[in-house]
Parts: sequence; structure tokens; C-alpha cells
Amino acid sequence: MSEPILSYDDALEAYEPAIGLEVHVELNTASKMFCGCSTAFGAAPNTHTCPVCLGLPGSMPAINAKAVESAIRMGLALNCSIAEWCRMSRKNYFYPDMPKDYQTSQYDEPIAYDGYLDVELSDGEVFRVEIERAHMEEDAGKLTHLGGDTGRLHGADYSLLDYNRAGVPLIEIVTRPITGAGARAPEVARRYVETIRDLMRALGVSDVRMNEGSLRCDANVSLRPWGRQTLGTRTETKNINSFRSIEGAVAYEIQRQAAVLQDGGTVEQCTRNWLEHLGETSFGRSKEEAEDYRYFPEPDLVPIAPSREWVEELRATLPEHPTKRRNRLQADWGFSDLEMRDVVNADALDLVEATVTAGAPAQAARKWWTTELARRANEAGVTLDEVGVSPAQVAAVQALVDAGTINDKLARQVYDGVLAGEGEPAEVVAARGLAVVSDDGALGAAVDKAIAANPDVADKIRGGRVQAAGALIGAVMKEMRGQADAAKVREIILERLG
Repeated sequence: MSEPILSYDDALEAYEPAIGLEVHVELNTASKMFCGCSTAFGAAPNTHTCPVCLGLPGSMPAINAKAVESAIRMGLALNCSIAEWCRMSRKNYFYPDMPKDYQTSQYDEPIAYDGYLDVELSDGEVFRVEIERAHMEEDAGKLTHLGGDTGRLHGADYSLLDYNRAGVPLIEIVTRPITGAGARAPEVARRYVETIRDLMRALGVSDVRMNEGSLRCDANVSLRPWGRQTLGTRTETKNINSFRSIEGAVAYEIQRQAAVLQDGGTVEQCTRNWLEHLGETSFGRSKEEAEDYRYFPEPDLVPIAPSREWVEELRATLPEHPTKRRNRLQADWGFSDLEMRDVVNADALDLVEATVTAGAPAQAARKWWTTELARRANEAGVTLDEVGVSPAQVAAVQALVDAGTINDKLARQVYDGVLAGEGEPAEVVAARGLAVVSDDGALGAAVDKAIAANPDVADKIRGGRVQAAGALIGAVMKEMRGQADAAKVREIILERLG
């Protein structure tokens, strides 16, 4: 049963929101954090496991050096200090997705701490989010609850366990309480996680695919009366796996908590679940405090002490910040704010850049990736970079358009051929006979046929209504299956009827 909520405006009139975000990023290392098991996604359940990641007696972990390197690069990119000495701890709790009954994590000695990330909002305002820490840990396994209506444990008949994910390297990035965003708190939350996604992708340390769980967010929300310094009691909405849901969950918790407080109630510190189909959160469990986990140093792993020379070497490998890169590319390409936002929202920035590098004009590259190819990706249920057409092929299609060999309509048929495995764009044009017809004789015959079939339109053109030529051009294009040179057709029509 849905809980009462206050309108968003009324909630913000009475209370100031504070949010805190915990973002989990799975690293794309080939092997797990403490053993040599594969991290490949999509394998048959429980085929990527061993005594170490299952925590069997006598097994001994060894830390993944590549994961430490990625963690340091992430920390540097988040403007963090890198610890000169830190170690792993055991976080003790029982839950079926963690076969060892404890998670190997970091507690009071994270690899990176005291950083910040500047987040650009929709109107260009930059909001700085302070980062408390970024620590290393291992991921848990995956639980699938079956037999219930919601897919959750409550009401399920039974659950399935897949430990392939157990032990995959994970970085948890924790912010300090974010205040000062006011009514824009949900947008700040969303844009912060989107910026994290862009940054991790630029670093090349993670696939950051929310639909596969390699990027997940827990959103903490609390309210306090305006002017009060002490933060209110927070709730934590767990494992949110889409940007839209992050924004929705924060907004909903602001409205729900405001209703509780306005009614004289007390907000319970707890975890919450985000119910996408209802657009609301539901109670999860009472929130544990750190002392409940009985952390203690992991006795089977040596401390980590990265040298300053290594840290500086890794700093030199950092890519251009995604926000700066986006602004630079927008200026280079001459895109409007709306056009650039379309590219970013379509997750097409890298693809457009690669297409431009392959020789296509920027506007043409933007058009193909955000319209025709985005539509095909959506219909196929895949991401844009999985659609099956490469940036070089898009550039080749546009080169054929620019040369007058094909037009935009025929280009769509070329994409059909490329996706069907018929070869490169030029090969598809030749094999399918898609080249534009410019032959005066063939076009003249088609124009004469169109005029004969549309005498009323012809009379309008003879009477001076030149814009009516569009109807005859359309008839010619239909007759010639879209392969006529439209400009030449228009020229012939006006010659015939002028």
C-alpha cells in the first residue's frame, strides 16, 4: 500500500534535503579481486567459482594488482588523496549472496579519500560534490527470487544463487552529505552518477553498464527544517540501476519523508527498495550501523602500500575530464546545447567522435547516430555501440551521400544491407543497385509519366505555383523507388511546365 506523500513544492517549502550517494563500480579486470576466476558476464551460473571466492576452508586469497591500479586511477580522477598505506578488512554479516559470511572490504583505511567531483547541471551550473572515500571491496553473488509477484524475497517460493559475481572487484565511492542543492537535489544525484559513469568509461576501468549491474547506486536522503544545522534521519534506497530511477527515488523520498514529518511522525532509519513500476520506494530493513558489522583487519592479505612514484605514473595516464572533453567537442563541432544534449543522452559521444575522425561531417555523424541508428538499437533492444554498424561504416555511408551516389532514403537501405552482412556500404550499393539515377532520359520519362498522371498539379505549376512541384517530385521518386536525383527531377519538371 502506497504511503502518503507531500507535493514536491510543499516538501521543499518546509524542508531542506540532504543527500548522500554510494556508487558501486565493478572493475573490468579479467579475474576476480582475490582469485583467478573469470569475471566474464553472462556465463552459466556458478561456473566461475573456486575455493577462494567461495570461502572454503584452507583457501588463501591474493589481491589483484590490476584492481589496485584501477582503484588508484579512479581515486586520482576523483581528485582524492591516495593512501600511502592501507589494508583490507572483513565486514561480517550473513546473507546468502555472500558465501563466506563476510565481505572482504575496506573500513577505516580506504585506498582513496577526501576528493570531489564537479557536476554540470542541465543549465550549465556546476555543482561540486565532496567525496569522502573510494574503497576497494569484492562484489556479492546474485540472488534470483522466484514464485512471487515482485521478484523480491518477500513472497517468493524459492531463490536461486549464482556466485559467478561473488569476488568481482568493486569500488565503492561515498560522498559526504550533499547540501545546498535544494529543489535540484534529484537532478544533482542523477548528474553526479552520470558523471561518474562518464569518468569511469574514460578511464577504461569499468563497463559501467547499469543494466548488467556494473554500476549501481545507493541513495541516502534526509530532511531538515530550513535553517537547522543538524541533519535529519536518513533512509538509504538500495541498488538503483538507472539514472531516471536515481532521480525518481530521491524526489520520492523527499516527498515521503516530508509527509511523515508534517504529520508529526519520525523518519525511521532504514533501507528502502525502489519500485520502478510504481515510482515509489518501500521499506527494506532497519539500517545497520558500522559497529554491527564487527569489522576487523583481514588476516590473510598483506597491507597495500603504493609507492608515490607509481601513483604519479598513474596520474600521468589520466584522460581528459569528460565534462571538459564534452565542452571542447561541442565547440569544435558547433553543436547547439540541445544537439549536444541529444548526443549525450543517446550515449553517442564516443561514436560521433569516432565517426568524425573517420571523415564524416559532425552534423551528419550526429544525425545518423541519434536518429536512424538509435531507432534501430532501440528496436533491437541493444545499446548503440552494439547496433552492428561501425563509425567507419557510418562515415562511408555519409561519403556516398555527399558524393551524390545515394540520398538519405537510400542510405537507410544501405544500413539494412550492412546489418544483414552484405558487406561494406559501397558493396551494398553496388549489390542492391541503390545508386541515384541521374540519367536525363530515364528521369525525363518518369517526369512525363508523373505529369500525365497528375494534370491538376501540372496546371498549378504552369499557373506559377512552383511549390506544387513537390507533388510531382514525390511521384517520380515513388516511380523510381527513391533512386531519382531529386534536384535534377525538379529541374526537368520546371523545364517541362515553365
